[in-house]
Amino acid sequence: MKRMIYRGQLAKGRESEGLAFLRDNEGARRLVSGGRLMTAAAFHWEGRLFLYYECTGADVAPEELAGEAGPFLMDWPGGEELRKWVPMIDVFHFNEPVSREHWLRKAPVEQRVGRVAHLRPEMMSSYIYYHYQLQEERAFLGNKYEMIAMHENLLFGYQEFPKVVEEPLSPRKLHTSGTPENWEDSRMDLHFQAWPDGHLYFKPIETVFAYYAGDEGEA
Repeated sequence: MKRMIYRGQLAKGRESEGLAFLRDNEGARRLVSGGRLMTAAAFHWEGRLFLYYECTGADVAPEELAGEAGPFLMDWPGGEELRKWVPMIDVFHFNEPVSREHWLRKAPVEQRVGRVAHLRPEMMSSYIYYHYQLQEERAFLGNKYEMIAMHENLLFGYQEFPKVVEEPLSPRKLHTSGTPENWEDSRMDLHFQAWPDGHLYFKPIETVFAYYAGDEGEA
């Protein structure tokens, strides 16, 4: 099992067409019903697209998930070739899959949520430091299926509700105790770039589609 998050950008003037294509495209549904993905979801915010998916075996490329969406997307430079989708880096999770059985949902999921926030650029390394420490010291537990990924100073978070809280089965990578006993002492409020309305932290965004193997009769 491997979780992937990618980011794309809808081409100007083609936003409505691109979103309609993704909603109607059967690529993600086929990958889930065929067993290659356990969960596949896409989210949209102001022309930005986010793919979250869980590979059950070999890696699945975002192009397989999004079908022929390329004409509706802008090119990203920086690689050997121009790309339509760029990977976002996993910077935090409370839990991670150790097997297919471990990752199967034991109860119906009522809501799959995508959310976004911006970090202050000078605080990005501090954010990663505190969250990796929390993650690997297991200072406290949280949403099993939550994941936060970063590209530039943009954070994308995936969550499921009702929240499932379990002790991770994977071994800890740290045996230190540096996480503040009171998490508020990490001053996350100083890490985030405020929204125009003054709000800090994450805001939920639009769901384009969300599929799960159990909903397809595969679990």
